Amino acid sequence: MKKFIKHMLFLSVLMVFAFRAVAQEQLKNYLEVAGKNNPGLKAKFSDYMAAMEKVPQVGTLPDPTFAFGYFVQPVETRVGPQKWKFNLSQSFPWFGLLSAKKDVATEMANAKYEVFENSKSNLFFEVKTAYYNYYFIEKAIEITQENIQILEVFKRLSLVKIEAGKASIVDELRVELELNDLQNQLALLTDTKQVLQIKFNNLLNTEVTNEINVPMTLWQDELPLDKQAVLDSIYSSNHELKSIDFKLNAFVNQEVVAKKEGLPMFTLGMDYTIIDKNPMSTAIDNGKDAFMIPSIGIKIPLYRNKYKALIKEAKYLQEAELSKKEDKKNTLSTVFENTHKDFSDSDRRILLNKKQTEIAKKVLDVLITSYSTDSKDFEEVLRIERQLLKYELEYQKALTDKNAATAFVDYLIGK
Repeated sequence: MKKFIKHMLFLSVLMVFAFRAVAQEQLKNYLEVAGKNNPGLKAKFSDYMAAMEKVPQVGTLPDPTFAFGYFVQPVETRVGPQKWKFNLSQSFPWFGLLSAKKDVATEMANAKYEVFENSKSNLFFEVKTAYYNYYFIEKAIEITQENIQILEVFKRLSLVKIEAGKASIVDELRVELELNDLQNQLALLTDTKQVLQIKFNNLLNTEVTNEINVPMTLWQDELPLDKQAVLDSIYSSNHELKSIDFKLNAFVNQEVVAKKEGLPMFTLGMDYTIIDKNPMSTAIDNGKDAFMIPSIGIKIPLYRNKYKALIKEAKYLQEAELSKKEDKKNTLSTVFENTHKDFSDSDRRILLNKKQTEIAKKVLDVLITSYSTDSKDFEEVLRIERQLLKYELEYQKALTDKNAATAFVDYLIGK
């Protein structure tokens, strides 16, 4: 018999772990659907792709210039009058300027990508918390329904006691009051469940009526014991910090661009002139078109204040990003400390409310037995019943709060 009981307990534990594994896999599938379907996330990715298209725009030479001229009054030359003139020229910026501009655009695009990744991490956090909240509402409905059933049994017991003349009608009315409160609470929970179902499916951009599969008992996600290690992971992996780093690199390259734009630009061109024959000339090359290559021009940046201002602008932007990074790290440190506090509090509440629930159930059983025999402790029965409901709900809420805190830490790390 003992072996059979141990075998059944072992199977029960295996089933619990199996159901939890299935539920965790289901949540993972929900996250994948949200990552593919969420329109807000798609918009962020399109912003990144648009930023990437700036790289080839700034990394190419200026368009060549073609000019055409017609001599209204032909200019006489030794070999004949000039009639038409064509010019084709190409400008060349200082060495390395185009490469530096490409580096600026690339780093800014990388910053946009980190914004996208941060939005994805935030979306996953919202999906997880919506999933946990939906689980809590389902459990709250289940627990409330169970407490209604307990009160219904207690109501029937009080009616029996009243008919036997061992209790007052007030007992039955008090139970009725409790039942009305619970029925109203159940209706609110049912409405809230529908709201959460719509919110969850909207995050996934799927049909709002789709059912959400949640486990019978929520698993408990854990954080590493070393807080500093977690904080170091946040500093190294947080997408907002990475975005600031890429912007800082972009402004460093922007300073290079500003310096190189203050250097000369060269223009290489060629001229072709169409010449008519001069009937009065006996020259061998009479009427021969003139072709000149190359013509070389230099753009001289004389107004230095403009370029000095561009360099200063880039340096100020670098200083701003460094300050933003320091401020963001301070904010992340504060937020993580508060989240870790919520995690620890949830952990304590899980243990407390589980213990309190077990005690309240034992007390309630004793009080109901006492009332059924000698009609004592009626008010105490109702008070303990309310406490039992509170402890059961608080236990489930602590589970969801703990996992929500862990999910937020994952967001801070950039998962």
